[in-house]
Amino acid sequence: MLEIFPAIDLQNGQAVRLYKGDMRSATIYGDPCGFAKRFEQDGAKWVHIVDLDGALSGKSENLAAIESIRKNTKLLLQLGGGIRDEESIKRYLDLGIDRLILGSLAANSPELARSLAEKYPIAVGIDAINGKVAINGWVESSSIDALDLARFYQGSRVQALICTDIGRDGALSGVNVDFSVAMGEASGLPIIASGGLKDAQDIASLSQAFIAHNLRGGVIIGKALYEQRIDLPEAFIQAQRK
Repeated sequence: MLEIFPAIDLQNGQAVRLYKGDMRSATIYGDPCGFAKRFEQDGAKWVHIVDLDGALSGKSENLAAIESIRKNTKLLLQLGGGIRDEESIKRYLDLGIDRLILGSLAANSPELARSLAEKYPIAVGIDAINGKVAINGWVESSSIDALDLARFYQGSRVQALICTDIGRDGALSGVNVDFSVAMGEASGLPIIASGGLKDAQDIASLSQAFIAHNLRGGVIIGKALYEQRIDLPEAFIQAQRK
């Protein structure tokens, strides 16, 4: 069974979706807390939140929106974007965030990320384009191979790898099942697939592939929800099918 993570990307206090990670391409959808409440009413357990402005600046930029979601829902909150040090992790945990996502830090200082995962509820975000890891809000490409980085976290206390195919993100072109499976096999960790999910069949295909390869994890649903290509109750049904 896949865990479903409806996504809320934050830019200037609003829920937005980007196209292939381009910060200039944001489509504004509105009040993030309103969407979180709707996701909760539809049966979601988790919500995946990214502070897009924070991913660029390296510090929290949408704290008011994050606090509003925390205060007004009972959802489990998975949060990333600009979390670059232990103090940021502590502040967010004090706020009531349930899991923190390390992206740029996990790529640039993987030993530190592993050690932080020993103490805190940490997921590692590996965002890749053409197989190479992108950092700092996806505006910088690195020479780090995504599969090599996934292998580094094998045997760690990292709770999950969030694996995004940037070339598909926000494009409704279909989730990259092969990439997700490869990352799972390289790391041995639960995989949360991200980028490009377009419909219920995508969820079914990913679920079947995870079962076939004995993988655990989930999938992030973003634009397909906002554009009403899929609704959450349907997503849950597909995620439970074998």
